[in-house]
Parts: sequence; C-alpha cells; structure tokens
Amino acid sequence: MHLDRPPAFLRENLHRIHVLVMNTAYHWTRQKLIRNRWVMHVGGVRKTNETLRTLGEAKNFTIHSVVGWVNSQLQENPQLQAFYRSISPRHFSGGDWNTGGSCDNTTPRYVGKEVVEAVSSDHVSRSAVRGTGVKLLDITSLSSVRDEGHISRYTLTAKPGVQDCLHWCLPGVPDTWNEILVAQIK
Repeated sequence: MHLDRPPAFLRENLHRIHVLVMNTAYHWTRQKLIRNRWVMHVGGVRKTNETLRTLGEAKNFTIHSVVGWVNSQLQENPQLQAFYRSISPRHFSGGDWNTGGSCDNTTPRYVGKEVVEAVSSDHVSRSAVRGTGVKLLDITSLSSVRDEGHISRYTLTAKPGVQDCLHWCLPGVPDTWNEILVAQIK
C-alpha cells in the first residue's frame, strides 16, 4: 500500500470519471494490517512498524496525499467533480464490536437533538479538503444522531455477542448522504 499516491485504478481512469466520492474510515487497524498482509510504502520505500508512529498518522497522511493528488488533476479533468466524504460515526454502547458492544435500539437515542455544527466534526477530512477544489461531503454530524440506523445484530451471518454498529441499514441514513451529494453535483 503506497500511502503517498492514489491507487493505480484511479490514476489510470481519472479522465473517465465525472463524479468521484472518496472516503476511508475504520479499517485502518493493526488487526487489518496483519490479516491483509499490508505493507506500507512512502516514496517507494517500505515503512516498517517501527517507522510508522501510528496507523492514525498513516491514515491521515494518505487522506491528505490522495486529496492533494486529485486536486492537482482537476484542471486537466474539467468534467471531474471530486468529493471527500467525512467519517461515518460508530454507535457502540457497552463495548466495541467484538467485546459485547451493542447498538440494537429501535428509536433514536437523541430524539429532538439538533445538528448545529456549522463545520464537520471530522477534522482530518475538513483539513484535507481545505484550500482545494475537492468538496467535503460532510455526513458526520447528521449521522451521529441516528444511532438506531445500524445493522446491529440483524445480519445474515449474526454471531452471539457481535453487533455491527458501523454499517447502516437501507433504506436509511446513507440515502440522506446521497441526497446531499446529488444536491451538490452541478
């Protein structure tokens, strides 16, 4: 995985794309790194666990690098409208996905709560797009009040004690994200 450049597919096909929505989220974990046998590179040089201070730092570096590269390509690709989607909130209570955490409520915990933030609470995404032609598709704050919209324990492969409080039910919250995206597309 090259942290300082976009995937080959994006580099080779950007001229064909009219709307690009980028994001990354919770899959930057040591467990995923080991299980997928990911090896990280910067400038073509392998970065070992000792040279990466944190996975969060690697994720943030990658977000800024890819957004910067896409921004540098906008003049050559005037048909392209590029968006970076802010992080989707997780709503675990009483633990994490593999330690008994749950999100199986059927009504929003935050009924009547207003989403009043004028700026994204996803500071990494906000800073990555600042000053670029890449627009922020800010879904973090509005999604934070919809804790009941997750898949929870209602999956085809449900296991006792494991709930999915990261992915969303459809129809639902992601449809609102799409409405916001469509409203921003010229």
